[in-house]
Amino acid sequence: MIPLTCIHIVSHMSILQQPTGAHHADLADSIPGAASREPNHPPMKVVSYGGGVQSTALLVLAARGEIDFRTFLFANVGDDSEHPATLAYVREIAIPYATRAGLDVHELRRRRRDGATESLMQRLNRPDTRSIPIPVRMANGAPGRRNCTADFKIKVVGRWLREHGATAEAPATVGIGISLDEIHRANRRRREAHEVIEYPLLDLGLRRDDCESIITEAGLPVPPKSSCFFCPFRTVDAWRHQRRHEPELFAQSVRLEDTINRRRAALGRDAVYLTRYGIPLAQAIPDQGPGVGGDDEDEGACDSGWCMT
Repeated sequence: MIPLTCIHIVSHMSILQQPTGAHHADLADSIPGAASREPNHPPMKVVSYGGGVQSTALLVLAARGEIDFRTFLFANVGDDSEHPATLAYVREIAIPYATRAGLDVHELRRRRRDGATESLMQRLNRPDTRSIPIPVRMANGAPGRRNCTADFKIKVVGRWLREHGATAEAPATVGIGISLDEIHRANRRRREAHEVIEYPLLDLGLRRDDCESIITEAGLPVPPKSSCFFCPFRTVDAWRHQRRHEPELFAQSVRLEDTINRRRAALGRDAVYLTRYGIPLAQAIPDQGPGVGGDDEDEGACDSGWCMT
């Protein structure tokens, strides 16, 4: 079992495709200027790895040599924010599998200007935070503006690529795990200037059930759907499962919603919610029974592909 303190894995091949053992970075693996590419070196190619079904299928396809990606970047939004099941899968299942296959998996974290790391939960609980970075629901059920994906996924991966030699003139290719049944989520605009986005699963015409088959054929368990455990884009069924089977996580979600609304009330602003029903989470998802509504059609709709893959 991989220790939960391990936040960076490097296996046989480096981002620069150097010989075995040529790349040994520190835990953050993000020292500015640590690895500039040679002028004639092939463009950098990485996968934004989310720890879910689609990006794990990409990991297996890379291990089988069916897609040309050797490096996978897992932007961890925080051990206090990612779902524990996703962290366990990445560290105990995916990373050992990748290491055996000669692939690199790097676990990255957001760093502030002073060099300290910051989790999404820490950002949400900062007393001076006036804006809400997650897509909380307004009273009418519509999601508010968010920058969690940009700040804790896109920019974190982008910074790592920039520090390893990617430029606007020589951009890195970033593979995103969107399958054919979620093609509406494909959005090449959600990227940094030194990146080019590709969708290998779309190119191969693969759907989510195909991805599950690819994973099981490799002898791996199918991972749970990846997202922050308090993400407002979670489906109602996911919230119900959390309340019934993960009560500690549900209690943390309730506390977070309360904290956000206390801060908004102090600023004279209307309340917001983690579900679309316009009532507090504990009321929207009661302890027993179906709760409010029963239709998930407009949930689980994060449009970037950097999350929930």
